[in-house]
Amino acid sequence: MIAKTCTPDSGTKVFVIMQTGERARGALYGLAIGDALGMPTQMLSRRQITERWGAQLHGFEPAPPGHPIAAGMPAGSVTDDTEQAVLLGRLLVAGHGAVDHQELATALVDWERDMAARGSRDLLGPSTKRAVAAVLAGTAAEDAGASGDTNGAAMRIAPVGIVAGLPDPPDLADLRALVDRVVAASFVTHNTGLALAGAAAVAAAVSAGISGASTTEATTIAAAAARLAADRGHWVAGADVAARIQWAAGLVAGRNRVEAAELIYTLVGTSLATQESVPTAFAVLAAVPDDPWQACLLAASLGGDTDTIAAMVGAVAGACAGVTAFPAEAIAVIDAQGLGLAMLADDLCSLRSLGTSSITGRGVRSNTARQPR
Repeated sequence: MIAKTCTPDSGTKVFVIMQTGERARGALYGLAIGDALGMPTQMLSRRQITERWGAQLHGFEPAPPGHPIAAGMPAGSVTDDTEQAVLLGRLLVAGHGAVDHQELATALVDWERDMAARGSRDLLGPSTKRAVAAVLAGTAAEDAGASGDTNGAAMRIAPVGIVAGLPDPPDLADLRALVDRVVAASFVTHNTGLALAGAAAVAAAVSAGISGASTTEATTIAAAAARLAADRGHWVAGADVAARIQWAAGLVAGRNRVEAAELIYTLVGTSLATQESVPTAFAVLAAVPDDPWQACLLAASLGGDTDTIAAMVGAVAGACAGVTAFPAEAIAVIDAQGLGLAMLADDLCSLRSLGTSSITGRGVRSNTARQPR
């Protein structure tokens, strides 16, 4: 069932409307499914995971006793990745596609307070926490996220990929317009070229997938967007995200899943560093290009920041394949948490625009391609 409001250009056939809406839902459900699969394995080593669950998880698992972050969380529970993506998505809907940086900062603070009140230890990441505190203390928004280089922007950016449509194929102006949207939704917490490159890669891949790209095609577009975004925001030291996406995808293409997992964990890296976790997500998609559920299971089995990596994998894979590519039982587990993902995806899809019509806002130009800085 696809949102009636997800309307394409005049003359586009009805089945394209249905496919676009199904893919938008796939992005959000995929993000949540990947996040929930990675919940019990987050911050564990690859060895700890294989000793407990084998080479790859087979489904949702509860957090093991004594887990440093997720202890006591039942199987299928989502974490901050999904909750912050939903938060951003709702702000986009309320703002008709735009995000006010002050509202985002305030919403993140309110979210963390609510999580703490519920007894959760899965709170704001280091970059977001530091930047939000700075904004609330009066620091200029452009400077608050000046050192934010971790993967918090990339983990929650999928709703921007739904709203910011890319035509098939996108040109340079289209990609720049998408990067503008990513920057507008991210700079208050992650205003570094490194973090923005990672977020742009995920958003571009989601957008391309909704437009009909395969995971391989979406990965190519992701690297192009990351290359543009790397010149935005403040400079911080770190490996080139676009180059590492291409290298990581090539490293594991055609290998079996066990071999791919070991290569990714050992060489690409699974920490919360953007230049590790984002390329790792695209490496998983290269290893498992045609099965979103299995791709999420592999991502959740790697070790390290598995909930975020699997969330990014699920968002891109779901956008490329659609929500029906996931088991109905997995969808039901997510729906039972009352997140309203189907309605949110439909609302975001109704705002989707193609081409170079970009939002207006701080640091973003309307209907023009912004030059990298």
